[in-house]
Amino acid sequence: MATYAIGDLQGCFKQLQHLLEFIAFSPSRDRLWFVGDIVNRGPDSLSLLRFISQLGDSATIVLGNHDLHLLLVAEEITSQRSGDTLQAILNAPDRDQLLYWLRHQKMLHVEDDYVLVHAGLLPSWPASFALELAQEVEATLQSNDYTDLLLHLYGNQPDQWHDDLKSYDRLRLIVNALTRLRVCTKEGKMEFSYKGPLETIPGGYFPWFDVSGRQSQKSTIIFGHWSAIRLQLRHNLIALDTGCLWGAELTAIRLEDRKIFQVPCVQPVKRAGVKSHAR
Repeated sequence: MATYAIGDLQGCFKQLQHLLEFIAFSPSRDRLWFVGDIVNRGPDSLSLLRFISQLGDSATIVLGNHDLHLLLVAEEITSQRSGDTLQAILNAPDRDQLLYWLRHQKMLHVEDDYVLVHAGLLPSWPASFALELAQEVEATLQSNDYTDLLLHLYGNQPDQWHDDLKSYDRLRLIVNALTRLRVCTKEGKMEFSYKGPLETIPGGYFPWFDVSGRQSQKSTIIFGHWSAIRLQLRHNLIALDTGCLWGAELTAIRLEDRKIFQVPCVQPVKRAGVKSHAR
């Protein structure tokens, strides 16, 4: 039995199939951990959702910002943006089943010494506390009142954790940290516009994982979301978004021995004309 953690897919279904062939994946023997952003921007999000949702217990998924964006679009809370490729899912005869399945996935997964998350953890959050907070969001997202959460989900405030945060301010901050975080101050104030490499981070901000005294250092954090920093391998940190969407590679790591597997991703999505948004 082997467990493979896999970087951001964003609709790149063929590349995932090539990767699974390369590692000789067997759903009866192996497990796949996905760091989120299963859908959007790439060419075949519908096939990806169908495939992963049928893997059952052999797949573990945490939600990314693009996955949550799909849920908002499906509920007509927001519209598709330039560059979105969600229409096939919205038109699919099995859309309701797929969206129900997506809404019932995790925000964060903890197993042994590993933490699987899309973007990151605030420096003041131990892994056990981050799991409690993630479960607050999951319970709301999986409830009959989930649309109330979606209505209040977008926004950059509050941008710093306080124990007394309540209601949708609290849930929004948790979601933003788990699905959007890249850089923050030493005090944990998040900044969401920066998406570049480690070398040019604005003054006063740091990669969330390099903040001194980070409370989750005893766990190995596996994450994606930040393609500009490419593959990062440290004793307690694994960054797996290696830019498949942009024509680079799709990456998997076998957790038992930390062996890396990569397949090339040809025909990159053109950045020109694609508008970024607050998420």
